[in-house]
Amino acid sequence: MKAAIEGKAMKNIFYWVMAASLAVPVFALEDVKMPVNLERLAAHATESVDVTLDASMLQFASKFLSKDDPDEVQVKKLVSKLKGVYVRSFEFDKEGQYSASDLESVRAQLKTPAWSRIVGVKSTKGENSEVYLLKHGDEIGGLVVIAAEPKELTIVHIDGPINPEELSELGGHMGIPKISKDGSKVVKSPKNKEE
Repeated sequence: MKAAIEGKAMKNIFYWVMAASLAVPVFALEDVKMPVNLERLAAHATESVDVTLDASMLQFASKFLSKDDPDEVQVKKLVSKLKGVYVRSFEFDKEGQYSASDLESVRAQLKTPAWSRIVGVKSTKGENSEVYLLKHGDEIGGLVVIAAEPKELTIVHIDGPINPEELSELGGHMGIPKISKDGSKVVKSPKNKEE
């Protein structure tokens, strides 16, 4: 009897260990890292943006948002749910300063069952955009936007629950570029306009 109970306990432990070991790769598949090779692009760029805000930094930065401005109150509410915001953006004075292979390490991370590409825009002018969602059942757990133009490259990774419609509300705050309502492109604001 004692041997049967010990055998059953060992089986239960084995199943829990197996379940835990299988769960670790699933979480790893969800985590998108900005590739190191992107950093070298800054040397060729006329302008570069590097935003890395984890949850604690987002909470700190949101303290600077106005409690009286309804738009900023909404942004503060959205940010409170996020685990991180990561932006890499490069503007170049001429074409050919980055290649498709520079983006492959990002795309490779998004080719897992956890991520789904929901928007893919290819233009004959070289203005290409992609939007990927991380789904947890019916909830969205993250979003990645890749906007590639001949003289500009932007990658935005929002880690945490957000809807694509909410992304446009975050644009222009905390280093997040303005993005069209459908998430298909980065909206440029005039250079001389103060935000």
